[in-house]
Amino acid sequence: MGASNKKDRISQGGNSSGGGWEVVYSGFVLILLCFFIMLSSFSAMEEAKIMQFVKSFVNAMSILPGGVKFDSGSTVLPGSADIVDSSDNLANIYSELEELSDRLSQENDMTLAYSPKGLVMRLSNPALFDVAVATLSPQAVPLLKKVGEIIARTSVDVRIEGHTDDLPIRTAQFPSNWELSTARAVNVLRYFIETGGIANQRLSAVGFGEFQPVVPNDSLKHRAQNRRVEIIFLHPDQQLIPVEATP
Repeated sequence: MGASNKKDRISQGGNSSGGGWEVVYSGFVLILLCFFIMLSSFSAMEEAKIMQFVKSFVNAMSILPGGVKFDSGSTVLPGSADIVDSSDNLANIYSELEELSDRLSQENDMTLAYSPKGLVMRLSNPALFDVAVATLSPQAVPLLKKVGEIIARTSVDVRIEGHTDDLPIRTAQFPSNWELSTARAVNVLRYFIETGGIANQRLSAVGFGEFQPVVPNDSLKHRAQNRRVEIIFLHPDQQLIPVEATP
């Protein structure tokens, strides 16, 4: 009798260990259920936000071929006018900048992407400046002139950011990369104001030196990517708002 009970317990224990796949399957079904519940809650939201959520969910779950994952960085999604509302100012600006890039053959010097800040137009330094100087090069003028015209046709605020690699600079004019990156950003801003007739209060400029690289400064190619100017068409919640003075 004791032996029989022992066998029954062993048999029951073996059966309990065979349901592991059911737990995994149930968990997956619950995840999908949550996914579709969240999609339903977005029904009143604009299509762009739904697409951002879907793409982020797919990437995080690695259900695309190759196990797609997020890359580090501030960019939310690669540049595409399809991921924002077609009536949005940023979508229209993106389309114009993409057409400009094709027309001026600037594909290797210009990249476009969306970030939480807005639409980021990233220009490599060779497209704008010679080495270790902040004066705009003659070849930069056609591109910046067209960008200035696009800015002038919109009401979107714009921030110009200057960035360098981690190689130090020590000259009388530029004691460090802070001064070099800031001077480059300011010179781009000044060009827009002086030639494009853009209102001063819509523009701002800032230099970050070498402290916000897009890739590690571990090769010549990566350093070249980090030497850049970013023209950011700010999202409405990032617009430039003057700070009121306190009495």
